[in-house]
Amino acid sequence: MKKTMIFCSLVLISSVLLFTACKKNKNSTELKINLTDAPYDAQQVNVDIKEVNVNFNGDSTGWIKLETMAGIYDLLKLQNGVDTFLAAGTVPTGTLKELRLVLGTQNTIMIDSVIYPLSTPSSQQSGLKIKVNRNLAAGLDSLLVDFDAALSISKDGSGNYILQPVLKLK
Repeated sequence: MKKTMIFCSLVLISSVLLFTACKKNKNSTELKINLTDAPYDAQQVNVDIKEVNVNFNGDSTGWIKLETMAGIYDLLKLQNGVDTFLAAGTVPTGTLKELRLVLGTQNTIMIDSVIYPLSTPSSQQSGLKIKVNRNLAAGLDSLLVDFDAALSISKDGSGNYILQPVLKLK
């Protein structure tokens, strides 16, 4: 009788724990951000991504920093259906207004085996912003950012390469 009571108690406790663990929080979602690129005629296009932030307010307040896999990403390795994990975090459900990528200073391009710096005006301070206006589902949601190198890189009159990112959500 005592063994039966202990067994029943363990089954009841396990059931409660399992139910609680599986219950979804309808007020938040796990958001994942991935990165990809369209083809471009260079050997490398390296972008130094320091952090990824999201905003639900649509103004300068309310930015939420996601856990970011900071590093230098060769965009040309992210083509033809290939993408890479960039950031994730638990955020509130609701309408995601903006996404921001903050770049570092190690942005480069390789053409004909020569590496050139890519200047990124204001991307280190304010970041690259993408208007999203997407309602996030509870539980798990994801966004794929297409960093279009072909449209993002230009050469100025002095021969310097400038990165003026063209970003799209897929």
